Amino acid sequence: MSQIEISQIIEQISEEIEVDINGQVKASIRATARLAGVDHAAIINHLQSGELKPTKLAQSIIMQGFEAGELREWRTVSIPDMAIAIILEYYAYEAGRYCTKQARLVCRSFNTIGIRAWIQDKLGWTKPASNSETAMTQIQLLAAIAQQMAQQEQYLLEQQQQQTQILARLKAVEVEQDRVNTPCGHKYSVVGFANLQGLEISVKEAGTKGRKASALCRKQGIEIERIHDPRFGKVGLYPESILVEVFKAEQN
Repeated sequence: MSQIEISQIIEQISEEIEVDINGQVKASIRATARLAGVDHAAIINHLQSGELKPTKLAQSIIMQGFEAGELREWRTVSIPDMAIAIILEYYAYEAGRYCTKQARLVCRSFNTIGIRAWIQDKLGWTKPASNSETAMTQIQLLAAIAQQMAQQEQYLLEQQQQQTQILARLKAVEVEQDRVNTPCGHKYSVVGFANLQGLEISVKEAGTKGRKASALCRKQGIEIERIHDPRFGKVGLYPESILVEVFKAEQN
């Protein structure tokens, strides 16, 4: 989950929030759940537990001055912004294995200026300007911070892509260096070397060349590796230099 995706979710739920004449805001349970990155049924269960056996989240909300009966009503009358902040903080840090990265990202963004300021701006609510206010409003500050975080995220993605490309090029260089530094070159089976050269070879010819390659390896004190082949059982792997010599002798 990225800051860019968080911004998209905020746009999608903007119609499910409201602001009254005093600037206080409310949001539906579904909108709150989208912000927290959880299923709305989970939040409903917490709110309904308020009057009987309150959950940890319900207790946190009640401790902030809300009545247990109010929690059940939020299913139809929406959730006040102060309670929304408590719910987001719960799923960000206190819900144990139910904590979500999305809730942490949202809290990080909203904690900069407060969730109420963002909702007021989304619904077009403004308070009378005063001489003491700075030129940049709170919501403009949030927008600037969100944009900066999005740019940083894009920069990191580009850096990761560049690093992946560099590592791929380094790997290719290492392979080539390994080939050059190996006195006998890479090792191949007779059939594999023939395919590499674009040559057709019969099973009989492969056996003949394999025996010659084995003899040259023993003569030069080179160990012959053996690998499993589904067609021939065990086949030998011979240095490239040996196979070049065998195939060249056959051509002559």
